[in-house]
Amino acid sequence: MNSFNELKLSAPLVRAIDELGYSAPTPIQALSLPILLGPAVDFIGQAGTGTGKTAAFGIPLLQQIDPADKRVQGLVLCPTRELALQVAGQINLLGKHMGVRALPVYGGAGYGEQLEGLKAGAAIVVGTPGRVIDHIDRRSLVLQGVKTVVLDEADEMISMGFKEDLEKILRATPRERSRIWLFSATMSKEVRRVADTYLRKPRQAVANPAEMLSTTVEQVYYTVRESDKPEILGKIIEASDDFYGLVFCQTKALTTDLTEYLTGRGFKVDCLHGDKTQSDRERTMRAFREKKVRLLICTDVASRGLDVKDLTHVINYSIPRELDVYVHRIGRTARSGKAGIAVSLMIPTHRHLISRLEHWTKSRMKEGKVPSRKEVGAKKVSKILTRFQEQKHYARAMELLGPDWRAATAGMSPEEIVGRFVALTAPEIFEEREKEKPLLQAQAPRPAHSHGAPYPQRNKGPWTKTHGKVNPAPHKAHS
Repeated sequence: MNSFNELKLSAPLVRAIDELGYSAPTPIQALSLPILLGPAVDFIGQAGTGTGKTAAFGIPLLQQIDPADKRVQGLVLCPTRELALQVAGQINLLGKHMGVRALPVYGGAGYGEQLEGLKAGAAIVVGTPGRVIDHIDRRSLVLQGVKTVVLDEADEMISMGFKEDLEKILRATPRERSRIWLFSATMSKEVRRVADTYLRKPRQAVANPAEMLSTTVEQVYYTVRESDKPEILGKIIEASDDFYGLVFCQTKALTTDLTEYLTGRGFKVDCLHGDKTQSDRERTMRAFREKKVRLLICTDVASRGLDVKDLTHVINYSIPRELDVYVHRIGRTARSGKAGIAVSLMIPTHRHLISRLEHWTKSRMKEGKVPSRKEVGAKKVSKILTRFQEQKHYARAMELLGPDWRAATAGMSPEEIVGRFVALTAPEIFEEREKEKPLLQAQAPRPAHSHGAPYPQRNKGPWTKTHGKVNPAPHKAHS
């Protein structure tokens, strides 16, 4: 499949696809759409963030909707509120000429609007498992008319502890006349167990995440000590021309600590993790999209579903435990043909991962040189020059300079005057600072090997050995 025109879609759907500017289908769309638009079938699609999977299930989901039927016909389950809102928004764009809307239901928000939307008749409901169950228990969400259940980011829902919720919802659907479409970035044993239990002879499609990487993304790594990471991260950001990006950490505690550190250094930064209230999360994302905040520190789970354009950088402050997660992260930059930089902060004992990441992504990684204080200072001074040249009210400022100013500057050269001005404007460039203390004394997180399982290490950590294999110990979601 090379074009959406090859599909027998309804005219309203074709019109919406054209208006959205979809040209050629992405790999997961090309693999999934011919199957999902055919006879009713259960399905497993393996694809990561940013691969176009929302349209891969959203288009066939809409194609089967009967606008005259006021019952819920499609149910999409997502791990986070952000992803539920994004998926609902994308489906609404695709279905806008059909008179079909998707209703997002999620925790952390009031029930009022959600109850009104369900009562009015929502053809498609997109929700988080906990809130969906709340509505089922309240009898405000009835699933007897459901034709399709979509499990979006199934691996994350299970890793966040939603396995029992998913099973309860699947048991509540009329299985004899409905189908299940499961989409997941990875296929863990738990995801496979859910699929084997609830899906019947599913068709499958796998989009290699490495194939989704843009050729314009530049991969750079810095070899650093764990205790030096905060200071070096600051230098990398300051040395960038116009930084706008994401920094990924392994835990929500680290996102909070790092945000406090960078805020203290004067950066416009915020964090995103699972403990934030819905209103705080929405406020953070609005500020980030409007570029009032140019740096967002986040965990992988909290960042699922974030679709932010024009990111210049993605930084792996913590190396992910699975290689495909690395690809999902760095694929958020260098989109639409634009350039982007993917940075990884590697402690010395993780350098052996470089060759495996290069093999996995089919591209070379370049070793970066940590910018010196002088180089960072020169970059800041250059930015000051641009602002200096753009000043519009300097003539009015000159009128305020009395005899004391003229006397004070009479013996100074232009270079000295400018130098004093720069030092006054950005004193942090020239102040001597003591060596930064480490944010955390904890171990660096375990990275992944080429098959996705964590590397064993001699020192103790949250990993247990089982039957000769090393597996992560059971843990709660840490987003």
